[in-house]
Amino acid sequence: MKNEFRAADVAQELLGGAVNERPAESGVEWPEPQPLPDELPSVMAFNDALLPESLRLWIHDVAERIQCPPDFPAVAAMIALATVVGRKIGIRPKRHDDWLVVPNMWGGAIGPPSVMKTPAIQEPLKPLKRLEIEAKKRFDAEMKEYEAHQLVAEQRKLLGKQAVKHALKEDGDALAVAQAATKEEVPPPIRKRYLVNDSTVEKLGEILNENPTGVLCYRDELIGLLKSLDKEGQEGARSFYLEAWNGTGRYTYDRIGRGTIDIDAAIFSLIGSIQPGPLRAYLHGAVSGGDGADGLMQRFQLAVYPDVSKTWRNVDRWPDTAAKNRAYAAISALDRIHPDAVGAQVDDPDGIPFLRFDPVAQERFDEWRTDLEQCLRGDTEHPVVIAHLAKYRSLIPSLALLCHLAEGRTGPVGIEELERAIAWGRYLESHARRIFSVAVAPDTAEAIALAKKIMAGELPDEFALRDVYRNGWIGLGTREAASRAVEMLVDLNWLVEVVEPTTGRSRTRYQVNPRLRCSAPAPTDRTDKTDRSPPVGPFRPLLSVLSVPARGESTRAKAETDHIPADEQGNGDDDHG
Repeated sequence: MKNEFRAADVAQELLGGAVNERPAESGVEWPEPQPLPDELPSVMAFNDALLPESLRLWIHDVAERIQCPPDFPAVAAMIALATVVGRKIGIRPKRHDDWLVVPNMWGGAIGPPSVMKTPAIQEPLKPLKRLEIEAKKRFDAEMKEYEAHQLVAEQRKLLGKQAVKHALKEDGDALAVAQAATKEEVPPPIRKRYLVNDSTVEKLGEILNENPTGVLCYRDELIGLLKSLDKEGQEGARSFYLEAWNGTGRYTYDRIGRGTIDIDAAIFSLIGSIQPGPLRAYLHGAVSGGDGADGLMQRFQLAVYPDVSKTWRNVDRWPDTAAKNRAYAAISALDRIHPDAVGAQVDDPDGIPFLRFDPVAQERFDEWRTDLEQCLRGDTEHPVVIAHLAKYRSLIPSLALLCHLAEGRTGPVGIEELERAIAWGRYLESHARRIFSVAVAPDTAEAIALAKKIMAGELPDEFALRDVYRNGWIGLGTREAASRAVEMLVDLNWLVEVVEPTTGRSRTRYQVNPRLRCSAPAPTDRTDKTDRSPPVGPFRPLLSVLSVPARGESTRAKAETDHIPADEQGNGDDDHG
């Protein structure tokens, strides 16, 4: 009897126990309905040990006071680190090659409404806001001094013009007189920027020319940015965003009225939030050959879609000032960091200073990347997942470099930071698989949405396809989506397809399996589907075990350096051929 009610168990869970009763059809042997697959793949829970020690207690305190998943403030904090480092220091992940990775980061917080995504992102960005305010004050003071110089310069120009006229009349060296009148002109001050909220690409290019180490673009709602880049006439803007993700190149665009603008350092980090529904709709277009099929979404390497706890408690206390001050100091120190102070090398006067891995870390990285490249060349992954994992070639070295610098270390990047970066990759891969599941299995969410409507009695026992999509239900509003949903439910024996011949074209209708009735025992509790085990993919096993000591103890994570068999080693990836 237990197997007889498996589908009813699933139906009860979907509707919180309320299942629509349907009479059995006598004389008809209906097949056993199969359980529906989970709507979302499981994800790994966030581990505080992924963060540099200087940030851990701060992020733990922020997440606890806001009562949000720690994933949101954690990725925002890492992107804040990436913003202040920018092009100051990069990393060369090979022993001898000149392949350079700049620690530029794009990320996003994905979750339903009212899970505190916005405050969870904004809190870790407050150090950048503080730096922005301080820079604005310096700029205002410098502008006043500059305006005073300008008054003197204007009078000097007037006198210079008279002197030039006199020199021309007397057959003197008028050019030398003109040069002398203008050589003491003071250049205007440049405002240091850290945050940009809403800007055209042209204005953003001007900001980047004045801030060659990069800035952070913060968009509260990422879907607005994504849709704006999809509009006709925004091809150039989209191209600029794609180029700026690498952080190592330059960009040139020509505009009537603005002329030619050369951006010597096209780089900015990016973060924002988005709800699952709009993201699902956007990804449908992206993976089906739409404007989003150029890899823009795959560049959001620090995008997280965590499970949200069903419990909430009121935490009303003062922030942990000591933890906050330590984190703020770490971010400010990276803002002031000088490449020479950390032993960075420069082999080109106009190039980006860089560090490399130490010998132990280099060997581990080479093993990790070998696994990754083999995974990328396989034929078992969906192309959208492959395109995302390929970006991990730069993600892992970038995270290792940021952790290295945030811990205040100098010289080559060591094994502990690399292991932490690989642990980040393992964690982020599980979230990427959830995010891109709409591409890997687009019909799953649609089938579950249709199943909910069937069990709620919103469709009759027999219906046509148009009865589904004409209702305009979320996820089922097109003929294509409705067709995919009914096809999966037919395969799972929830529906039976009936083709009725007519005088014209035959008519297809769908009958609901009457065994989906409310006569099942109480379903088992399946509310917690969080998977703590490693995902399948390039980050299969973690070489080191990162542990977080209790609050108040030392929080430095100890990385294991003992190697494991080659067939169990993890993988990584970046954008270097």
